[in-house]
Amino acid sequence: MASVVWKGFVSFGLVSFPVRLQAAARNKPLRFNMLHKKDLSRVKEVFFCTEEDKPLQRADIVKGFEVAKGDYVVVTDEELQKIAPKTAQGMEILQFVKAGDLDPVFLDKSYHMLPDGEIAKPYGLLREAMKKEGQYAIAKVAMHNREHIVVIRPSGSELMLHTMFFADEIQRADIKAGADKFPEKEMQLAVQLIDSLSAKFQPERFHDEYKENVEKLIQQKQKGERMRPIKHEQPRPVTDILQALKKSIAESHAKARPESHAKSRKRTAA
Repeated sequence: MASVVWKGFVSFGLVSFPVRLQAAARNKPLRFNMLHKKDLSRVKEVFFCTEEDKPLQRADIVKGFEVAKGDYVVVTDEELQKIAPKTAQGMEILQFVKAGDLDPVFLDKSYHMLPDGEIAKPYGLLREAMKKEGQYAIAKVAMHNREHIVVIRPSGSELMLHTMFFADEIQRADIKAGADKFPEKEMQLAVQLIDSLSAKFQPERFHDEYKENVEKLIQQKQKGERMRPIKHEQPRPVTDILQALKKSIAESHAKARPESHAKSRKRTAA
């Protein structure tokens, strides 16, 4: 079971109820250990004092903010706790926004926002009211030594919370707009290609192929087998968009046929 990362109250207007946050997703990367090339022994990370030229224990280390070159102000964890804003204990909903108005680029981490205890009536009321109106809630919460702007959205029988980047943390791309008008035939084929690739989103269909390849490489080396490189055809710039679109649509239909035949056989067998 996922650990609780925050507990407190959510309030909208004069209505409030207790909730807890649990992480909704986490990365599962392959982790490599750092080894000494000579004897393959583990390498440890060492904190080192540049002034005294010696290693330090974690207990010898404090947090410092550099206010000028080589000039630091030391801050303790106790001091940080004493100046924590009220959002460290409670989330106040600041506004509601239409679901379609939220740019996904602002989304960061995802959490289950669950009732802390029995399912409270205000929790269910807020969830259903947001569903009915197609609205998401914007609030603030302080955790992990910083204050976050968050979005709360209904999802099935629960509320989900996503931390968001602040506006000054978003890096905009410097890109010039391309052509606004395209030949009708190209547009028709582009739309047709999109239609041919359209399907209900099924996240379980997708997997990390690079991770699988690394796991396979490790197994090959463990068994003393020779590594077998994976060859890929290099993409090339498109010179004839119409022909590329037609070929893409044909390939999409060809891939869909075996699946359609399989479904048809299942229906016949049933």
